Amino acid sequence: MAIDLAALNNSHRLLFAISLKPLLGHRFQPTGFPGLGASTFRTSEGDSLLVESAQSMANRLEMMVWDEAEQDVKQALRGLSHVRIERSDSSFLTDTILESHRLNSPYLLAESSKKFLVMLKEALGVSTAGPIDRRKLARVLLNFDVGCLLHGVFLARPELAGGRLRVARSLSAFIEADGVEIAASGGVKNDHVNPQGDTKVGFGNVPFARDEFTADRLTLYVNLDLAQIRGFGLDEAAQRLLILLALYKLRALLDAGPRLRTACDLAVASEHVAAINPVNFLLPTMAEIEPELKEAIAACSPLMEVRKAIYGDEIVPKRDAQTEAETED
Repeated sequence: MAIDLAALNNSHRLLFAISLKPLLGHRFQPTGFPGLGASTFRTSEGDSLLVESAQSMANRLEMMVWDEAEQDVKQALRGLSHVRIERSDSSFLTDTILESHRLNSPYLLAESSKKFLVMLKEALGVSTAGPIDRRKLARVLLNFDVGCLLHGVFLARPELAGGRLRVARSLSAFIEADGVEIAASGGVKNDHVNPQGDTKVGFGNVPFARDEFTADRLTLYVNLDLAQIRGFGLDEAAQRLLILLALYKLRALLDAGPRLRTACDLAVASEHVAAINPVNFLLPTMAEIEPELKEAIAACSPLMEVRKAIYGDEIVPKRDAQTEAETED
């Protein structure tokens, strides 16, 4: 039986609040931020915690279509548009699916030959002044990299309409914990050869403190912006493709188990995953989604291309001013 998406026709958003739990034990390690550490905050119900940010979840969902061993889109999903970036010797370098900003990757747009930048500019056909044709932008993004329509993109290069081409995320997610308590612990890095060695250069015993957390509730919140997908002005086949692709990514993430870090391995708390809006919508199983998504990809194949681009520039680390001065001397 075909997945009935008609239940979504009268909804602007498809929303999930999915209960999670640690796979083993009670503790988990949240994401941390430089200079901040764990992101804790207070609500009317008590102390809460950001376990995984929207930015990180976007990257994790994007990876659900990627086969790391093959360095390509999973076999069942071949035909989805994306750009494969290779070196001059045809060896694999990266892909827009792997790049944090997708088509705005510097390995595409900052490459010295400008071949891809010129091609994308010609496809967009936009100038630095005047209104942006959002429907044309959506068609071009569907053709070059469908992931941009789900996970967003900001084409910041001034050559591309003065850096005004933006698409917000249609699919967003984050994980929060409520009723949290710190589970303090620690350990030591042992040096059995030279326990009193210079720790600044990696020798010696190094004790450390570690904060993990427990929580009354762990929740994965997911928001699929159906209104934005409809607003792209694409035909019904393309809209169906985007919705099925979003459902596939969510289901694949849940089935694999959200293993965010070594000490943050989570599992779905219940067998069936129901939306909170609309309330009668159940997340289909992978066995239901995959064949329909393959059909949707085939139906939209004239609208999508898989491209290859070459990054021929030398890859060198950024050197600081002191190093550059020493080299000149």
